[in-house]
Amino acid sequence: MASPQVDTESVSGEGYERGLNSRQVQMIAIGGAIGVGLFLGAGANIAKAGPSLIVMYGLAGVIIFFIMRALGELLLYRPVSGSFAEYSREFLGPFFGYFTGWTYWLMWIVIGMAELTAAAIYVNYWFPQIPQWVTALVFLLVLLGANLISVKMFGEIEFWFSMVKVTAIIGMIVIGLGVLTFGFSAAGDTAAVSNLWAFDGFFPKGIGSSLMTLQGVMFAYLAVEIVGVTAGESKNPEKTLPKAINTLPWRIALFYVGALTVILCVVKWTEFGPGVSPFVAAFAQIGIPAGAGIVNFVVLTAALSSCNSGMYSTGRMLRSLADNGEAPRTFKRLSSSRTPALGIATSVVFMGIGVVLNYVVPEKAFGYVTSIATAAGIWTWLMILISHILYRRQVVAGRLPASSFPAPGGSVCSYIAIVFLLFVTALIAIDAEARICLYVMAGWAIVLSIGWMVLKNRSPRSTEGREPEFAKISR
Repeated sequence: MASPQVDTESVSGEGYERGLNSRQVQMIAIGGAIGVGLFLGAGANIAKAGPSLIVMYGLAGVIIFFIMRALGELLLYRPVSGSFAEYSREFLGPFFGYFTGWTYWLMWIVIGMAELTAAAIYVNYWFPQIPQWVTALVFLLVLLGANLISVKMFGEIEFWFSMVKVTAIIGMIVIGLGVLTFGFSAAGDTAAVSNLWAFDGFFPKGIGSSLMTLQGVMFAYLAVEIVGVTAGESKNPEKTLPKAINTLPWRIALFYVGALTVILCVVKWTEFGPGVSPFVAAFAQIGIPAGAGIVNFVVLTAALSSCNSGMYSTGRMLRSLADNGEAPRTFKRLSSSRTPALGIATSVVFMGIGVVLNYVVPEKAFGYVTSIATAAGIWTWLMILISHILYRRQVVAGRLPASSFPAPGGSVCSYIAIVFLLFVTALIAIDAEARICLYVMAGWAIVLSIGWMVLKNRSPRSTEGREPEFAKISR
């Protein structure tokens, strides 16, 4: 049966509204590379690695760029909202698409649980009299409402969230460079580039200790792949997506490597520790009035941005799973505003359960949550890379059309990135505290495998591979 004619300029082949413009996609891409992992998590990693953490962020940033170029080639071959789950399904088989989709959903649910609770804690800095659960509930409902209204609303909120984060980091870099150059402020006497090596060298704890921070560094880069999820709702994806991906190197160089370098020149690395935000420490050292309040606002924004992205991603991923018969069919429905409202609302319920759970678990729960999210993220990245390698083989064999945005070096960079991610996984296995996430992922794999067997018995056709319906985009 022929499919009905649709306006491909405003509606994607999946029924979504192409409501994300270039400005929003660019800022979503920037915001995806800046999260709480930088604003808060970097403090503990600085204590473990000293100034060498700069190199770890740079090294991981190169790998992230390899991953995103691999994803970019796949996106311009076939831009779909299901993104990496769809590519896993096409090139590795239906089970891998099913597993990747549900694992990415789990990643965002876990992140949403943590970020929502964190956001409520940040608000308590200004309003300690307001119960934490009230703040968390308000944020949950406001972000849910924004995601249900339209994709344009999501894009606009994410644009301004990202603008706050970018402005804060650029402001920190400019002020820090001013302190180093002109010596003003309370930090003027001690700020110096030599702080990068003056205290037991650039690798004060040894290279081994520096490498152990890579798991935390990779957590800071989680969500950079969200650009792939927006493919089905982006205007002119063949133009906006390559531009968003190609700007990744300078974003990493500026926001991570640049910001940390300036901060560690202004503040001695020995003054950092777990729970100490590099930005809070830098503002305090420089003596900026209300510096702690400014950073608290920025970190609150980062947490809400992450939760907002989580709601967006989980709804789309559930619909993609339902479209393939791997989740209840009711999740396929779109609301009048062309959003997967039921999928978003269901995911929000699970995020809300996390708010309750966070009242009764120990402080280490946040660390466990981030490690679980990292493990789920590594799986997602591995699926992107393996799908890319298999796609390239099909192109070389002449069985599939070439993408208009080929990754540099073909599959070589994807192989390098795979080895790196497996190395990080080995580091996680060595770390006694982080290792729990591998046990959780093993349990998750068992649950999904059982679900797959049930699905196969009930609906054999949904577990069979099928040819993709190629999205038509202008060249």
